[in-house]
Order: sequence, then structure tokens, then C-alpha cells
Amino acid sequence: MNAETPAHKAAPRPRHWRRELVELAALFTAVAVADAVANTVAHGPGGPELLITSAVLLAATAGFHVWWSRRHGHAPPPLDTGTGAEPVTGEHDGATVLWRMRTTVRDEPGSLAALCGALARHRVDILSLQTHPLAEGTVDEFSLRAPASLEASALTRAVAAAGGSGTWIERADAHDLVDPPARILHLATRTALDPSELPLALRELLGRCAIRSLPAGKAAQGAEGIHDGEGGPGTVLRLHTPEGDVVTAERAYLPFTPTEFARARALLALDARLGPRLPGGAEVYTLPRGEAVTVERAGQGDLEEARELHARCSPATLARRYHGPVRDADRYLAHLLSPRHGRTLAARTSTGRLVALGHLLWDGEETEVALLVEDAWQRQGVGSRLLERLVAMAAEAEADSVYAVTQASNTGMVAAMRGLGLPLDYQIEEGTLVITARLAGHAPDAAARPGARGAAGQGRGRG
Repeated sequence: MNAETPAHKAAPRPRHWRRELVELAALFTAVAVADAVANTVAHGPGGPELLITSAVLLAATAGFHVWWSRRHGHAPPPLDTGTGAEPVTGEHDGATVLWRMRTTVRDEPGSLAALCGALARHRVDILSLQTHPLAEGTVDEFSLRAPASLEASALTRAVAAAGGSGTWIERADAHDLVDPPARILHLATRTALDPSELPLALRELLGRCAIRSLPAGKAAQGAEGIHDGEGGPGTVLRLHTPEGDVVTAERAYLPFTPTEFARARALLALDARLGPRLPGGAEVYTLPRGEAVTVERAGQGDLEEARELHARCSPATLARRYHGPVRDADRYLAHLLSPRHGRTLAARTSTGRLVALGHLLWDGEETEVALLVEDAWQRQGVGSRLLERLVAMAAEAEADSVYAVTQASNTGMVAAMRGLGLPLDYQIEEGTLVITARLAGHAPDAAARPGARGAAGQGRGRG
């Protein structure tokens, strides 16, 4: 959308009798001069020479006029509409930048027009507009293309002068120009194909925010809707799942709107309507000792097999994995296998026996990886294969990094993280070792999907 000042057609001026008289006198004078020249050429001694000289002078005059017109182009003076509008600022040509902007305007006729006019006077092009009605006023969300010379502060001042309040602005990129209905349909498709996409889809739908999902037993019960948070009024969005879990979204300084709440609830309702499901596809790996294992997605339908895997693991293995009392291990499984908290991979032998689990967990705005390998299958390459697949999934979700919480004595996990070939950071937190792998520049096995950075899960050391 381009807000431009409409062209106006000037009204015809009334003709006056004095102007008619001057034009008639000029016509008579021209006829008299032409008659005198004709007599001189026909009867004078130098008639032909005079005619040729006159032609040359006329041609030279015409050529000079053409040259002068091209060198100094003529344009009509700017139309004075009498509105007293501000002069246009900024550069019409040259580099431009993209912005995302939200502002609240009064819900009355002409408020949006005043805002668009202020943007037009600064040569700002409106690429898209969404409206979020409120009880008092309307939140307008814009995608803008502005001159690179126009600073964000100048843009917000212009919006405030035009009646906008609570303005929020940030730099955007080409992904923000996707048609909103098309983007929502794309997110619904992703959620329908894979339930673990729900936290990522919510984060892309609601913008930069932290998504967390707590099981029914741990979630603080409260009403659905928009609540106050640390960032300010209305910066926490709370949703209930059919199972009793609570999904919360929180972002700083930018309140949620009823429209965003309705969209998030509709996406959650779609996930509940489709029920438990897992995407197909499995990969077979041959281990160094010649045995084959199949790696595929796992879900809550594999809960009983996961408990049997726990029973076969030694207390030391379970303690390294869960960083706490072994008796607490089983109660984590239902949470870990829920697609709302992340993605789980299972490694099975050729006979179908479950020998290892790998988890990719959405932890707020971070991503955690965790492995559990049966004692008899440790140091055979199973954990490394799972870890490579999990990191590829994190890269597909456009995570900046993944971290693993372990113990310094767990040399197998430390070696697997080193084997990724990624930059690693080491940090001691509460007596445990946190290894963070940076994914910048990491090429995933599958095509990356835009705008899906993880969110939902439990805190560090619990995965």
C-alpha cells in the first residue's frame, strides 16, 4: 500500500474581454508584418537573399529553443492545496529498510488516515496492515519500507504526532512480508503433520516470545486468557489443553491482543482435534561392530517400552541421565515423550527392541538435547547417531544453539558433543556440566523452515 497525495485538476480560468482584444491586435500585427515581408521579397533588389537569411535565423532560433528546453526542463509549479501539510522529508530514491511496527490509534473515523498520511510525508511505503480491535482503540500492525536515512526515533515521533500511542518498532526481513492468512495456514499444516511443531508454530504465530508447557500436575491452575507479566500489562498468554496441561506464552513490553489469543487457541484446538500422531520415516544405521539400528520418532505410545528400557539400565546410567534420584526417572517419561515439549527419537535393534532414547526439548527460547542409552549398547555409536539427528532437527527449527546437561565424568556424552564438529562452550552450573553447541552456519540434513525457533519444556537439568 502506498499512501500518496492524490493529484488535483485545476479549474478552468474565466476568459476576459481585454485578453480577447490583445489577441486580436496581435493577429492584425502579424498579418501586416507578413504582407511587408512578402512585398520586399517580391519587388526588392535583394529579395531571395533576405528570404534565405530569414529561414536560417528561424532555424537557428528553433534549435536554440530545443537545446534550452532539454537543458532546463520546465515543470508546473507544485499545487498549493491550502492544507498546510508538513514538507516531505527523507529520500525518495536510494537504499531502503524494512520495519515491523505496532501502534494503538483511537477507534474513530480518520485516525488511520492521519497515520497513513504521516507515513507518506516521510516517504514510508506501507506493505501490509493488520488490525487488532480492542475495547478502546485499535492496534494496527504494519510492515513498512522506509528510506534508510529515516531513523526509528524519527518514525515513532511522526506516528505519535499523528495520534499513535504505545508504538513498538523493530527491523524486519523478507519473511515478515508473507501474507498473514497464508502464514497461518502454513503453521496449521505443520502442526497437523507433526504435533511437536505446535510450540514452534505458536512462537512463529505470536512473534518473539517464550513458550512453555507444564503438565497438569505441575501447572498452576488459572483462567485462560491474557494476564499481566514481568514485561507489563497483558504480556502473558495462558491456554489450557484437553489433557489439562497449561501452555503459556510470554514476551516483554509488547502486550498480546484478543486477536492473537484467538489465533493461538484455534491452533491448539486443531492439535487436540487431530489427536496423537507421529510423522513417518525411519533411518537405518550400521554400527562399527556391524549391527544395524533403526532410528525413528517416538511418542507417548512408546511409554511402556521406555519404562522397560529404564528397568534394564543401571542406576549409574539413570543418575547420569536425570541428575537426581533414580526413583524419579519414570515420572519424567510421560513428559519427555509428549510432542508438546519437544521431539523424541528411538533407536531399535533389528528385532525391534528399544535400546536408546534421544530428546530434543524446547526450553523457553533455548533448546536442550539429552540421551539415554542402555548399558550394553553404550560406546557403540548409538548415542552419536541420535545426537546428530537431534542437532539436525534443532537446525531445521532455526535454533541458535543446543545445550546438554551432564556430569564431567560422563565421558561418553562429552565425546559425542565434541564429535559434532561444532563450536562448544563449557560451563559449570549447580555442580553439573553444561555443554552448549553453537549452530550458526550449521547445515541441517533437511531444508530449514523459516521462523520456527523453539519454545516449551522444562528447565535446565530436568530434561
